[in-house]
Amino acid sequence: MDTGLHLVALFEALKGALALATAAALELLGPAPLQNLMADAVGLLHMDPRHGTLAVLARELDPSAVRMIAAGVLAYGLLRGIEAWGLWRARAWASWLGCASAAIYLPVDLYAIARHPGWVSATALAVNVIIVWVLGADLRRRQR
Repeated sequence: MDTGLHLVALFEALKGALALATAAALELLGPAPLQNLMADAVGLLHMDPRHGTLAVLARELDPSAVRMIAAGVLAYGLLRGIEAWGLWRARAWASWLGCASAAIYLPVDLYAIARHPGWVSATALAVNVIIVWVLGADLRRRQR
């Protein structure tokens, strides 16, 4: 039993479950809550509500766009669930998938720390570094 793999599997399963719940909520609630969230973000960031990416996106959201977003979030959730299953069963392909998908976020995490230092960006970076380290160690162990 590899505790590190199981912890990463549980974390990925949690992310997958949250994504599936989000996809269901998007499908059930439609564009209004997402439009309100974007409008709140525009106000919070002191952006011009008539111009800018968020303002344009909020105006352009319709049920078909939300359905596409929900489909993407559903696919992400299913991928995280499949990865979690593979990690729980100590499959090499799942370690490769998890290591690669966590490593992709590292440059974004570093950028976030540089632009917005704080505990949230530091935690995101730390979690992704730990995941890459645990899964990389599993892959190195398999090569021996």
